[in-house]
Amino acid sequence: MGIRRQSIFSSLLIYVGFIFGALNTYLFTKQGLFKPEEYGLIQVILNVNLVFFSICTLGGPAMMSRFFPYYQDLPKKQNDLFSFVLLASLAGFTILCLLAYFFQPLVVRKFQTTSALLIKYYYWILPYTLFYTVFYILEVQSYISKKGVAPSFLKETVNRLIVTFLIVLFMLKVINFDQFVKSYVFSYVLLIIFLAAFLYKRNLLSLTVTISPVTKTHYKEILKMMLFVYAGGIVYYLGLNFDSINLTRQEGLAPAAIFTFSNYIASIIAVPQRSIVAITSPYIAQAWKEKNLTEISRIYNRSSINMLIISLFIFLNIWLNIDDAYTAFNINPTFTAGKYVILVLGLKFIIDMGTGVNSQMLYTSNFWKFEFITGVVLLFLTIPLNYWLTQKYGMVGAGIAGFISLTVYNAIRMGFIYYKFKMQPFTINSLKAVVTAAAIYFAIFFITKNISGVTGMFVKSVLFSLLFIAGVYYLKLTPDLEPVLNSIKKRLGIKSNSV
Repeated sequence: MGIRRQSIFSSLLIYVGFIFGALNTYLFTKQGLFKPEEYGLIQVILNVNLVFFSICTLGGPAMMSRFFPYYQDLPKKQNDLFSFVLLASLAGFTILCLLAYFFQPLVVRKFQTTSALLIKYYYWILPYTLFYTVFYILEVQSYISKKGVAPSFLKETVNRLIVTFLIVLFMLKVINFDQFVKSYVFSYVLLIIFLAAFLYKRNLLSLTVTISPVTKTHYKEILKMMLFVYAGGIVYYLGLNFDSINLTRQEGLAPAAIFTFSNYIASIIAVPQRSIVAITSPYIAQAWKEKNLTEISRIYNRSSINMLIISLFIFLNIWLNIDDAYTAFNINPTFTAGKYVILVLGLKFIIDMGTGVNSQMLYTSNFWKFEFITGVVLLFLTIPLNYWLTQKYGMVGAGIAGFISLTVYNAIRMGFIYYKFKMQPFTINSLKAVVTAAAIYFAIFFITKNISGVTGMFVKSVLFSLLFIAGVYYLKLTPDLEPVLNSIKKRLGIKSNSV
């Protein structure tokens, strides 16, 4: 299954999962069910988990993506890549537990006043991180084996179904909030079992304590890369999640809940990015090994225009309907304060997606150390900007800080790639996509400004979607749309006019 087909199929499964994710978010924010600070706790657990996860992995998963072409020809019994990364991550988890214990008094001092609920469940984040890390390693193993659909389905769909089930139990008062949180911590256990069984059945999972010839030959380069990626990962994830953690410390779990809810709405834009990035990484790594710069450039350009078009399509659909959606779905009025956070973060995700797979190009190349450097830049931008702008403008300030930091971060990486390889992701079609999307958005906005409610949401979404897809098709903004439409026509029994 090629890049395009895997990306489309994986994205479709992810969006099925998104339906359940949207349902879960609705139930979390619906009036009279969860308190804002309870929803805020769940979101902060997720954010702290990502920082803990970056400490736990010791840079192993990135090393898997970078070096798997050298291991793939080994006999299964000699292939120690998965075992090496798993053992390294278990060692990293031991380090994490020691650090969590050592810094617990500091966490209590900083968060006790504004976020006592977080202190209560502080140590419960550790098992969640362990299960998340093990699943992530299995997920990477799936992607480098070019079996990316199964982990996407488990992570994006089954995981959310499990959360839906727990919410229903909470609604029916079968479990209380304390039991809900503790059950939530173990949600990845089933996913680990399913994915491990899936890989084992296909002979794609090997556990061995024997050191392979590849590891013996490349161990210095492997360890060097893991060290840099490890440091860079901690810096990156801390920078990426500092906004909600800092907001929790400064203002409490309820404002953090509003921010993370708004971030969730905006992050809908980035859903396809996860599958596209994961699926393209092994192809980029293989192209680097073969020194096929033409293929790398092709993937870079295609990923950029495709993700830009998708991000514009999703964001402008959201922004056309945001006010009606708050009312129609009976969202707790507290959460409407995050409307302009959605705007700022939405623009951030558009820029991040529009710059293509620059991160994957760097960490699978011989210049992977640059990822660490840009991660440090991101952290040094994020922390002072976030601290200052959050104090000055609250949650909107946190969103602006994230926008500025990630834009500079991507600009530096794009500049480096252009300097080293004379590659850049944009074409004239990138500009055409932005202009087309903006023109259609404003036309629909003014035409439908007197239509509101569920009817208004339906009319705006249908009109915008049809016009934008037609614009992309007739302007030939991406070469990937026509094959997709032809495939849909074929399945529906409609004859294609294309040659």
